[in-house]
Amino acid sequence: MYILIFVIGAALGVIGGFFGARQYMKKYLQDNPPISEDMMRTMMMQMGQKPSEKKLNQMMASMKAQSRKAGK
Repeated sequence: MYILIFVIGAALGVIGGFFGARQYMKKYLQDNPPISEDMMRTMMMQMGQKPSEKKLNQMMASMKAQSRKAGK
């Protein structure tokens, strides 16, 4: 009887932990995107493009919109 209770409790803990960690990571990545404006500027310079503020803002806005769309 105790073994059954332990197995059920462990299974519920694993399932709850998975969904909790998943929700936490979604929120963390939404609040702290993995690519910042400085990183984007460096990438564009490495590709031989001259990054203007307007272009950087457009790219960051499109990335944020895409992440919001993917989150729904």
